[in-house]
Amino acid sequence: MAAPIAYSLIATDLDGTLLRGDDTLSDRSLAALARVADAGAQHLVVTGRPAPRVRPLLDDLGATGLAVCGQGAQVYDAGADRLLWSITLDRELAETALGKIEAEVGQVYAAVDQDGVDGLTLIEPGYLMPHPTLPAVRVDRRDELWGEPISKVLLRHPHLSDDELATTARSVVGSLATVTMSGPGTVELQPCGITKATGLALAAEHLGLRPADTIAFGDMPNDIPMFDWAAHGVAMANAHPELKSVADEVTLSSRGGRAAPGGAPARGGGGGHTRGVSVSVRERGGARGCGAAAPPPPHDCWAGLLSTGR
Repeated sequence: MAAPIAYSLIATDLDGTLLRGDDTLSDRSLAALARVADAGAQHLVVTGRPAPRVRPLLDDLGATGLAVCGQGAQVYDAGADRLLWSITLDRELAETALGKIEAEVGQVYAAVDQDGVDGLTLIEPGYLMPHPTLPAVRVDRRDELWGEPISKVLLRHPHLSDDELATTARSVVGSLATVTMSGPGTVELQPCGITKATGLALAAEHLGLRPADTIAFGDMPNDIPMFDWAAHGVAMANAHPELKSVADEVTLSSRGGRAAPGGAPARGGGGGHTRGVSVSVRERGGARGCGAAAPPPPHDCWAGLLSTGR
């Protein structure tokens, strides 16, 4: 039997993975994170939430290191309360993409996450926040969404499912933006080529770690690029079928209290262990481009803040 693989970087999604529905961590999850710290490994939050919506959770955890926020568009330093790296979504491109989507499916309701450590979430009339604990500011007209730089656009349709909306959006948006689905009621547009893998790769480089050092946990299709990048991807039992289909392993449900190595057998043939559970470590592929996982950008951006958009 192969020797166990020791992972130095534990990358976890938040909603549907590490967090319960009320934004709390179970005692078992807290104990698992404590064991990670005791073992000398790094825990890295990799979430679709923007930095301002992640900061209170990191404060509760006593975390002072890095976090990847905004679907990979932000690398946040919790200890310094600043963005080490950020990229914005061009607002003219976002408006154009939104128009193309509405030409296909009719009216959608939109929201935006503003860039920056104090950025607001703005929602237009008709948009309902899928997560009631997250604060948002309602505006009177859509054009008010575009007043400040944004990291992403969030979309909801009154009748289409998330899968249907995301599929249609990908078919018409092209290179205007990356389309991703990150949770119930959450289809998003983000800068073209930017995914969770982008921010994860940058944060790992800053920490001196590699894909081979990394195990990732998630529950939605927006976690696929992170699984592609990491050596080992673990889907929650409550995960979307698309993520389960590419995962190396399926573990317990987030509703059952933990996101930690273990659980259901690996998908595919052997290649290592995680805490004594056989897992497969294999190459994952798939389409590249703005509608799917995209490779991280060149890693020359730590010197300052990269910002695009009008």
